[in-house]
Amino acid sequence: MDKRNNPLYLAWRRFLRSKPGVISGVVLIALYLVAFLAGFLAPNNLAVQHPDAVYQPPQRVYFFRDGRPVRPYVYQLKRERDPVTFISIYREDRTRPTPIRFLIAQGEPYRFLGFKTNWHLFGVAEREGYFFPLGTDQFGRCLFSRILVGSQVSLTVGVVGVLISFAIGILLGGISGYFGGWVDTLIQRITEVLLSIPRLPILMALSTVIPASWPSTYVYLGIIAVLSFIGWAGLARVVRGQVLALREVDYVTAAVAQGASNLRIILRHIVPNLSSYLIVTATLALPGYIIGESALSFLGLGIKEPMASWGLLLKDAQNFQSLSLYPWLLTPGILIFISVLAYNFFGDALRDAADVRSRD
Repeated sequence: MDKRNNPLYLAWRRFLRSKPGVISGVVLIALYLVAFLAGFLAPNNLAVQHPDAVYQPPQRVYFFRDGRPVRPYVYQLKRERDPVTFISIYREDRTRPTPIRFLIAQGEPYRFLGFKTNWHLFGVAEREGYFFPLGTDQFGRCLFSRILVGSQVSLTVGVVGVLISFAIGILLGGISGYFGGWVDTLIQRITEVLLSIPRLPILMALSTVIPASWPSTYVYLGIIAVLSFIGWAGLARVVRGQVLALREVDYVTAAVAQGASNLRIILRHIVPNLSSYLIVTATLALPGYIIGESALSFLGLGIKEPMASWGLLLKDAQNFQSLSLYPWLLTPGILIFISVLAYNFFGDALRDAADVRSRD
């Protein structure tokens, strides 16, 4: 078969024509790769507190000394009290240059591919000082390390949530459209009730059902369940409409005549014809899950300490005074913006690529 007549090849060509979509795809791959390697890339333990480094600004990395290139190093910061405002300020201690070491083994072990290890890509020896690339929070914890580990929650909650909600939406929407009758009426009334309730209030109401005594892992799973519970209704409505149109086509009629089961017809003959739509819809739905988790964690109803997520980290920057004094606390919000924007551009590019009416 000539690849120029291959639908996948033509769709790939249409996708490559969208520069924002290609760039967004690269950005998303980079974000998920960083999340996968978070423990290895994080120079510090996300839960270790440093009382002498509360709200410490990011440390500047130096590559030259006396005009000559040297191993990258940082200066340790000394905390002082401003005599006028009484606010803590940090100054570089030029007598304490601290080299940055690569492939360093230190700190508490973390799990990577099922194995425990304490190797990190870079860092400084604990006996020599600290290195906080993006500064610290109100408890003196490394913000850079917490952002890396928090990306595992913020980026995976959307993927897992979409898988669950799409499984529910495709199944119920397919059943509703294929069988019709009282089954269709019942499912559609349920979806209308869910769609009529504002998203944020129902998120807050459902999140309060999660017991406060649950450990962080259970809370994470509970947040996914909450987001999935309200995320399938819109998809089910669209799938129902598509199934209503597809159940009358010739190949479905032939499958019925051959005695194929209803479930086999739905999953084998109808759902595959919706694959392009489902893929595009999934990429466009993922930002909603990221924002939903971030909103709940920002409001104190989502991920709890000691687990971290971008929404939980952004909670520390919820007032203007904190932002003016410690602007580095806004970094998680920038990452949320980048990831959501990348998903939107990527989804738009996939939608255009799946449009067979567009010119090749």
